[in-house]
Amino acid sequence: MKTKLNILIFFSVVTLFAACKTDDMIYKDANVSPVNALYEPTNNKSVKLSSSSTASLYFNWEAVRVEDSGAALYEVIFDQAGGDFSKPIYRTTSDNNGYSNGATITHKVLNRVASLAGIEPGKSGDIIWTVAASRGIKSVMANEKRTINITSLNGFVDIPDEVYITGDASEGGNTLGNALPFKSTASGEFEIYTRLEAGKGYYFVDRKAGTPRIFYSSDNITLKEATQSASITPSKTGVYRINLDFTTATLTFMEIKSVGLWFSPSNAVLWNLNYQGQGVWTGTGVINFRVESWGKDQRYKFQIVTSNNGTDTIRQFGTLNGTDSAPNDSSAPSYYFVRLLPNVTQWDDKWKFADKVDGKSTTISLVLKGDSDYTHTVTVN
Repeated sequence: MKTKLNILIFFSVVTLFAACKTDDMIYKDANVSPVNALYEPTNNKSVKLSSSSTASLYFNWEAVRVEDSGAALYEVIFDQAGGDFSKPIYRTTSDNNGYSNGATITHKVLNRVASLAGIEPGKSGDIIWTVAASRGIKSVMANEKRTINITSLNGFVDIPDEVYITGDASEGGNTLGNALPFKSTASGEFEIYTRLEAGKGYYFVDRKAGTPRIFYSSDNITLKEATQSASITPSKTGVYRINLDFTTATLTFMEIKSVGLWFSPSNAVLWNLNYQGQGVWTGTGVINFRVESWGKDQRYKFQIVTSNNGTDTIRQFGTLNGTDSAPNDSSAPSYYFVRLLPNVTQWDDKWKFADKVDGKSTTISLVLKGDSDYTHTVTVN
């Protein structure tokens, strides 16, 4: 009798387990209804963006029904005017980690959306938005879409912490990991000294791995953000100084036609330095100090010739930390730090060669790299 009872219990458990496995333990995606009505912002609403970090716009819509009475997740989706949301330019989850039928979207985000939609900084333009509701892997678009007219900020609100140059026209080529860094010169401002190749494209990114943000210019003046890909094509192969200002969304560049060793006693360039790549110029020659009644004069700087829109301009690089003494083997590296000077002069903001340089073959390098202090080296051969 006991054996029959055990067999009965066994088959009852198996039957119960099978029933649970076939019915309750199989996960099913519940059907979700589309959003039927969008509430806020009203259609064709005009929004002038503010640079305040707390400025935002509230989006709200009718809640959906879910087949199993569970909670739906929501995304607000943006596209260019005339788009169909098949390739949206931006999407973001609603409040409460996506469970709310409302979304508080900052002006900072909306300014980025405007840029991705091709709206120029400081200009007005239309974008469209709608909502997608989902439950599991099932997602449905709202039955309605709306338009917002946005007046964007003059500059970028979401300013990158780092900027790099990449693309076929750049020195690092099209491999993102080889992108060359810009130097941060002020809040939101960056610059680089680099060579560009004519007829090929280059662009700027905010990181060297993953999926970076992409920046470019279509007029060599206005800095824009691209949705997927974009590039700038230089008309002339050369070495350039490129400046990006994300606070005003502008780009400027000038060609570096030559870099020379400026010898103050001669009031002239002794010899030119050749560009080696990645912001480095190098030259070798003999330097003879000028003999004066009071001793030997060994003061020097660097002089460059730049070109912008066909106009040549002379500029100078001089000392970052003023000095009137010659260096020695124990001098701090900061003695050799350089900066682009506001004025061209014979004697101001100069260095002095070490005494051992006099009459010797010497190699000099000007080093303007984005990931280190601007500096120069002096090596007696």
